[in-house]
Amino acid sequence: MNYIGIDLGGTNIAVGIINERYEMLAKGSVPTGADRDGKEIIKDMADLCAKLVSEAGLTFDDIEYAGIAAPGSVDPANGVVVYANNLHFDNFAISDVLKSYIPVKKVYLENDANAAALGEAVAGAARGVKDAVMITLGTGVGGGIIIDGKIYSGFNYKGAELGHIVIQHGGRPCSCGRLGCWEAYSSATGLINMTKEKIDECNKAGIPTIMADKVASDGKVSGKTAFAAMKLGDVPAKDVVDEYISYLACGLTNIINVFRPEILVIGGGICNEKEYLTDPLNEIIAKASYGGNTGVNDTVLKIAELGNDAGIIGAAVLGL
Repeated sequence: MNYIGIDLGGTNIAVGIINERYEMLAKGSVPTGADRDGKEIIKDMADLCAKLVSEAGLTFDDIEYAGIAAPGSVDPANGVVVYANNLHFDNFAISDVLKSYIPVKKVYLENDANAAALGEAVAGAARGVKDAVMITLGTGVGGGIIIDGKIYSGFNYKGAELGHIVIQHGGRPCSCGRLGCWEAYSSATGLINMTKEKIDECNKAGIPTIMADKVASDGKVSGKTAFAAMKLGDVPAKDVVDEYISYLACGLTNIINVFRPEILVIGGGICNEKEYLTDPLNEIIAKASYGGNTGVNDTVLKIAELGNDAGIIGAAVLGL
């Protein structure tokens, strides 16, 4: 069997043709053009699907179904994107619209973070595991929960907003309107904000920091700035990294204490720091988890393996 997996983002639409072994037979992307009418966006999506089906040496008769991973609040049962602010979708029947353009039997829909978690569960860092949680560290903090091999999203499909658990009452403002959300501290945006604040603090105090030199050479502050400077022995940068990791570990420990997944997957560009991120996280989590880590039946922290393909693969297996 072959399936179409679609990862709809605010910037790009990525599509892959996947076989039953989760192998990518063809893959491509086109710009989303997020300010356009929804039907125009889906027409480009459909055209890309048709192009890739042909490139894979198949016809639509060889395709079992298509799956879409979409941002925002979605209603999988009815194939409707209830709300996606970066796409201006409002109760948009995305599955029906795509099905009107391409001859597939069925179009499935799921939230993009949930689909990415499912992708990692079937073909990535959590493959073979029934209970897993995935956290994506990007502009925000995304969450996906897999229980008994299935996506958990609450009775109204709005659950798993793990980035919006509060870890600091009355803390930093979050884009959701609350104060102190985990996302405000542990996203790439949160790390960038902490880095900027530390650089400003050092400048005012006349303390030299390699972070400022990195910003001058790179032209901007990024999620890499503090880690790169820390590796060169910069003390203020280590302060930033330590603070960031402490907040990230706090939220991860909360997730472990609630769900006790077999695998806890973390993804996003910050995970490129590898052991500089995971070693201190594991140390804190081992001490902070309820009951402590005994070395037996403990949740294992893993870095995501599928990268940008996680959403495509997750969308492709929604009907299985």
